[in-house]
Amino acid sequence: MVRDNTIPDVLLVEDNPGDVRLTREAFRKTEFDVRMHIATDGIKAIDFLRDDGSPCPDFVLLDLNLPRKDGLDVLEEIKGDPEMEQLPVLVLSSSTAREDIISSYEKHANAYLSKPDSHESFVELVQAVESFWFDRVRLPPCS
Repeated sequence: MVRDNTIPDVLLVEDNPGDVRLTREAFRKTEFDVRMHIATDGIKAIDFLRDDGSPCPDFVLLDLNLPRKDGLDVLEEIKGDPEMEQLPVLVLSSSTAREDIISSYEKHANAYLSKPDSHESFVELVQAVESFWFDRVRLPPCS
């Protein structure tokens, strides 16, 4: 994977078309331009990350409830691979279950975010994520 520092790349791993649309809209309403890449299941996410021709995402937004390979398995695979382990992974889930939160951090998620109920709250969450990850954080180079 290669990182193009001009416009940030975000990999959204989400199978719900409504949540994909909401996430895209929220990113469009912020001051940052991003290239959004979508993987609709866990296997597609890992394939994207391992494809040498794919751009290196600045971070991954990962849902937990995914077909074919769930989010916790994807997280474990990313953080267990020396070539991907430094990639920031933010779990973005509707689950507020204590065990999901604990399991995500045990598997080295960089953050656990609960999906907001309203469109406005979702835009605010995306603005906070973008401001932190694009303005404040220094990201490691891609492997």
